Order: sequence, then C-alpha cells, then structure tokens
Amino acid sequence: MLQNFDRLKVFYHVFTEESVVGAANILHVSQSAVSQALLKLEREIHSPLFIRLHKQLVPTAAGEQLYGIVRPFMENMDGYLKNLQQAKDHPVGELRIGSPPEFGKSYLPSIVADFREQYPDVTFILKFGTPEKLLPLLRGGRVDFALVDVFLMQSTHVGSLDMYNFDPVVEEEVILACSKEYFDSKIGEDVTFASLSQQNFINYQEDLQTVKQWFRHHFAKPNVQVRNVLTVDSHEAVISAIQHNVGIGVVASHFIKDELGNNQIVHIRTSKPEIINSISLVHLQDKIPTFTEKVFERYLVDKIKNMTS
Repeated sequence: MLQNFDRLKVFYHVFTEESVVGAANILHVSQSAVSQALLKLEREIHSPLFIRLHKQLVPTAAGEQLYGIVRPFMENMDGYLKNLQQAKDHPVGELRIGSPPEFGKSYLPSIVADFREQYPDVTFILKFGTPEKLLPLLRGGRVDFALVDVFLMQSTHVGSLDMYNFDPVVEEEVILACSKEYFDSKIGEDVTFASLSQQNFINYQEDLQTVKQWFRHHFAKPNVQVRNVLTVDSHEAVISAIQHNVGIGVVASHFIKDELGNNQIVHIRTSKPEIINSISLVHLQDKIPTFTEKVFERYLVDKIKNMTS
C-alpha cells in the first residue's frame, strides 16, 4: 500500500504538465518538493515512472499505466468538489425521492420537469412503494427523503418510527366510490353494513387492507370479509374499473374530482365522517438536508398543495 496518496496527485500533475516546474507551479510548492515526492513514489512502487532526458520527462510503461488509473479519479474528484462547492448556493446534483406509487406517478413527473426548467443541473431518481418499502430505503440512505402514505402505515409492519421526522404535506379524503349506474342498480339508498359488505370490490392488494380499514373506520368492523372481484396495483386502473361498473373501491377523492362533479362516479357516504389521510414528507431525524434538498422540498410542497387543492 502507498504511504502517502498526495504523491499520486504530484505524479498526476507532473505527467499532465510534462515537467516538474509546471507541477510545482500548479501545486504551489517548490520544485524540490515535487522531485522528492516523485522519487518516493517510485521507490514505493519499485519502478521508475519517467525517463529523465535533460529537462524533459518521458513516461515509462509503468508511468503510462499508473496515469491511466489516476487520471479518472483526479478528474472525477475535481468535478465532485466543484459540484459540492456549487451546491452550497445553487441547486445541483442528484436527488433520490420515494413516493406512494399513484400519488408519485400523478404529481412528481410534472413537478420534476418544472423544477428542472429553473435548475437544469439537478437530476432525479424516483422510487415508488408503500411505507413498508420506502422507510427501509430512507433508513439505509438509498433515498434522500420520501413522501409516505400515512393511511397505509396502519396496515403494514414498518417497525419503530423514532428515527423519522414526519411533516404533513397534504391531506386527502379517502372515500368509497362506484359508478352512478352501479349505485342505482346495486345499492340505492341502502348504505348499511349488510348491503355494502355484499358488494363487488376492487382492491389494490390481495389482503384487502384498504377496504378493511374503510369498514373498520365506518362500521367498527375490524376484519370484514368482502367479495373481491378485481385486484390491480394502480389507482388509475381502479378508477377505470369503477367507471366500467366492475364494483366499488376505495379512492382518494382528489383523483376523481371531475367524475364526482359530473356524477359519473358516486361518493358512497355513511353517517361517519370520511377518513382523512396524510401524505407526509419523511426524513431521518439526524440527517442535515443539502441546499438542493431544501430548495426542492419547498418547491415540491407548494406545488403539491396547489395541485391537490
């Protein structure tokens, strides 16, 4: 192992400048210091790196090979340090964000596109999933922050939440809905437990947790058995199935504002108030966000609130 990696930096500049003098000028050290560092490096690797012809340095095969290893590191390091410095006062670099699938697919692409028009040096990686998937990614440092569906946290095993900080971003009304045709033909005015529990249901998960939570909230029935006729991992597909009279399903009302407004889809109401779900911005408690994260988070929260209001 090399005893001093600074000697690789000296070697790199001697190679690129083709002289000890040029390297000394760049490094702001004496020519003697450069020559000594180079000699020590050659002794450590047991091979000459340059042939000295008068005032000219000609790389040996070992020198060419070492330069091929050192050059990418030095150039990448230079860009890395420049980005770090720039990121202190200008958004730059990569942001890795977790989000609930349908919420993220509906809102994040357009928000990212608008943000990059202002800050084109920022790139994004979006990861979609339930809290059960996103919180371990956050804990392991594989996402910088996450938007998490608090409603789903009630039915998944996410472990201790002590290490996380939750900041509510938007509250959404979670409702049971069906098409106007299905409502008129199958339900009518009978919105009792006996009637609703016998309907055809459209679900996101095979364990039916979303529907079960709806019944737990509205009728205090903790483990209701319902007829599941379609399971599909897509909010958009659930809405489409509702419109095609497949059955009834649990959806966030802001996704179907227009359909509710023109009475294509009916909000099935009980005497209980609706479930209000919080989409929260989640960080690790001890993590200090970068300047880029802070700027994007403010932008993200403002945009989401405008889009869901």
